[in-house]
Amino acid sequence: MIQRVALSAVLIIAPMLALLWVEYAFDQPRILGWLNSTERAELQLGQNVYQTNCAACHGTNLQGEPNWQTPGADGLMPAPPHDETGHTWHHTTELLFAITKYGIVEAANLEGYQSAMPAYEGVLTDGEIEAVLSFTKSHWPEELQEQHRRLDERAQN
Repeated sequence: MIQRVALSAVLIIAPMLALLWVEYAFDQPRILGWLNSTERAELQLGQNVYQTNCAACHGTNLQGEPNWQTPGADGLMPAPPHDETGHTWHHTTELLFAITKYGIVEAANLEGYQSAMPAYEGVLTDGEIEAVLSFTKSHWPEELQEQHRRLDERAQN
């Protein structure tokens, strides 16, 4: 009887602890610039968050909106692609993180600029933003991932 109760407690408590650990691990900010494009759990989280919050504008396959380099009829720039055909990989992780969290106007100090991209501060955790950036980076060819890593490295020195 005592063994059954102990086993039941372990079977109930262990998954709860695992869930808390995953949530804690993904919500801890890391040194920006070192996105993890190979960690399976982070990439899955990033894909889920991307599909829920980003894909409607940036495309389910990171392809962005058509004519993304030309303002639309509303005067706003369409959502750029986040695959290798876009310019995401030209920017440091720190800037990409700031754009996602605070919005491009604040992150890039573009007073008077208007953007359809919302700020995700208070919507996504830092860990979720990093997971989305890792997911995005995982779709770039190896040479672009390496180029981006070097860009981040130079920016931190």
